Amino acid sequence: MADEVILLDYWASPFGMRARIALREKGVKFECREENLRDKSPLLLQMNPVHKKIPVLIHNGKPVCESMNAVQYIDEVWSGKNSILPSDPYQRAQARFWIDFIDTKVYEPADKIWSTTGEVQETAKKDFIEALKILEAELGDKPYFGGDNFGLVDIAMTGYYSWFEPFEKCANFSIESECPTLMASAKRCLQRESVVNSIPNPDELFALALKLRKEYGV
Repeated sequence: MADEVILLDYWASPFGMRARIALREKGVKFECREENLRDKSPLLLQMNPVHKKIPVLIHNGKPVCESMNAVQYIDEVWSGKNSILPSDPYQRAQARFWIDFIDTKVYEPADKIWSTTGEVQETAKKDFIEALKILEAELGDKPYFGGDNFGLVDIAMTGYYSWFEPFEKCANFSIESECPTLMASAKRCLQRESVVNSIPNPDELFALALKLRKEYGV
């Protein structure tokens, strides 16, 4: 009997993109169910009653919540292809450290870049670039954070990479001029088949950002 794999998701979510990419890296067939985040489905509320957020991976009726938790679950369950987590315990610990950094130091300024203006936006740009430069130093001269292999930290960042162009348009700045090495890795990640099939067009994301800015009165 085949596994039933359902992903409760939202098309523009950088967190949902993580789960989509991991599933496609593993060649897992899944059904993607789009959620209306302003009118969440009974299934989402049932499967993630604590946070009530996407993405939720539902594997044979059992939910796995939080994006990187889902990615690690996917790697462990479908372990026969394209390992995502490093095999070395120390490297796994380091990867989890950088994922926490991404979800704290990158997320907050990234959110403010498209949703604010003026001094708040300028501060957000500064904090965002500062965080990216720290990540760039960690990347070093490696093609991926996982070394020669596209791995856990790369998947965590790729959802943000997809938003880089809309961020630049919303705030009139250049990420590549500040972080050329990181951008080279970002472009490499964005060309992967699993990623191409998992992320929206940047123009669609920018249009969404403009729509939300208008709704928020920005």
